[in-house]
Amino acid sequence: MADIGSWKKTGIVGGTFNPIHTGHLLLGQWAMEEAGLDGVAYIPTGNSYMKDRSEILPGEERLAMANLATSDNDRFCCLDLEMRREGNTYTYETLQELHTVYPQARLYFIVGADCLFTIDKWYRPESIFQHCTLLAASRNGMPMETLEQKRRELEKRYSADIMLLSFPNMEISSTDIRRRCAQGRSIQYLVPDSVREYIRRNHCYEGI
Repeated sequence: MADIGSWKKTGIVGGTFNPIHTGHLLLGQWAMEEAGLDGVAYIPTGNSYMKDRSEILPGEERLAMANLATSDNDRFCCLDLEMRREGNTYTYETLQELHTVYPQARLYFIVGADCLFTIDKWYRPESIFQHCTLLAASRNGMPMETLEQKRRELEKRYSADIMLLSFPNMEISSTDIRRRCAQGRSIQYLVPDSVREYIRRNHCYEGI
């Protein structure tokens, strides 16, 4: 079992995880190796103010799948702190809470590099940058010089600490997985076997 309390460099992967898939797990592993992290915590979103909730499974089901997906890696863990928070979920609050609970840890917030172009529109971006190093994984063929320019801009504006990661392009999306489930098509290899069995057993995403 992961011992997050002993980690000095802790990666954070947040998301709706509706459902969690292989790409999410590979991103965490990739960032852990590239940045020398002790481990990665996956945190399913509670009530995201940026998402249409009509197709989102209840939090306890998304959390259950995230726990199944991370259970076989002793350097991964899954946290329910956003599930326990009432009202809308804000990243800056999550990072503040993690600093309080795990004061020994330096936090690394792992995102896709496209988030560099939207994060200044998130709620209280200055607090997000204050509490973590941002690990931005390049994907979808975005030119590195474009990302470097945006990185410098954000570092200057927010005194941010941002590290760019080169990440293999993977065409896996939760939206496509939900669509395949609704059509009765296979999702093998797109999600861990334990998650695939959970979805099958609980008839998730059928008829959406």
